[in-house]
Amino acid sequence: MSSKSRVRKRDRNPAGPMKSKRRFVARHSRKAGLPPGTLVHTGEKKVETVRITVIDYDERAFEEKQVATVEECFAFKKTPTVTWINIDGLHDVSVIEAIGKAFELHPLILEDILSTGQRPKYEDYDQHIFVVVRMLSYRDENQAIDSEQVSLILGANFVISFQERVGDVFDQIRDRLRNAKGRIRKMGADYLAYSLTDAIVDSYFAILEKTGEKIETLEEELVSDPDEKTLRQIHGLKREMIELRRSIWPLRELINGLQRSESPLLTETTSIYLRDVYDHTIQIIDAIESFRDMVAGMLDIYLSSLSNRMNAVMKVLTIIATMFIPLTFVAGVYGMNFKHMPELKWRYGYAAVWVVMVLMAVGMLIYFRKKKWL
Repeated sequence: MSSKSRVRKRDRNPAGPMKSKRRFVARHSRKAGLPPGTLVHTGEKKVETVRITVIDYDERAFEEKQVATVEECFAFKKTPTVTWINIDGLHDVSVIEAIGKAFELHPLILEDILSTGQRPKYEDYDQHIFVVVRMLSYRDENQAIDSEQVSLILGANFVISFQERVGDVFDQIRDRLRNAKGRIRKMGADYLAYSLTDAIVDSYFAILEKTGEKIETLEEELVSDPDEKTLRQIHGLKREMIELRRSIWPLRELINGLQRSESPLLTETTSIYLRDVYDHTIQIIDAIESFRDMVAGMLDIYLSSLSNRMNAVMKVLTIIATMFIPLTFVAGVYGMNFKHMPELKWRYGYAAVWVVMVLMAVGMLIYFRKKKWL
């Protein structure tokens, strides 16, 4: 499964989320005071040039090509076949605006496409259905989760997808279209939109698997030898859980809305498949809540481990100090050098004091062991 990413070393940089949030607010401040529907790209430029690919198919025919200009897509608007137009790169506002005019998209749809910090949602515009989802990927090099907005527009015979950069989780769908596997070539545009949404939701399971492995490794480290690096990793996991929850929780409402939609663009057959996506969403949400509880408990375990380690050190130091208190007392008494102390001139006085001190130390050690303090 291929992946796309936004590079963030979250587990190593505690200030990362705050900086990211400030950048997010700064980008959206560009739109302050502008009327609704104004097209301003608020995301980051992630590709040099916009790439547009078109897949046109029906049960008997299939065509796939990469077009040089957006105008080449317009001819597919009223074809009887199903067309999937995929646009990688959102920084060129003129491309988005041209697509909007050609396919008669509402200005608010285009505005939401360019505002890449959207919450997952579904909106019905009669002639079109607009869906926003978050596509997540896991980067092994920095062990972080990257999030990207994917916008889908469902029309009568077409699906338009907008992504921030090249690379996605749709390779299996393209393979099924090319080789006529399954029922996708026999179904309409609504089934294609379902398949794209399902591919994104299924990719979350791979993210959860990686996250579960990180939690297990961190739990072992917590029990054996926790340190400051462990604490930073715990905070990194907490931020990942927040990002996962923010990206996935709204999906339940989104899929449920699609299921209940009375739009003629969604057939009853596709609604049945959407139930399966809804079930997967619930499973993912349950897993995320379990992981959140585990990560929250990790901080308590870390603090308990530090406290236990400190208690063990203090216990050893206390026992040593307790053993030396009576020995110091004896040494202090015989270090006073008064003239008429009878033991000072005794021939075996020095050896006797050493014997007494050793017996006292041994006796205390035996007592501590009896009490199971050692």
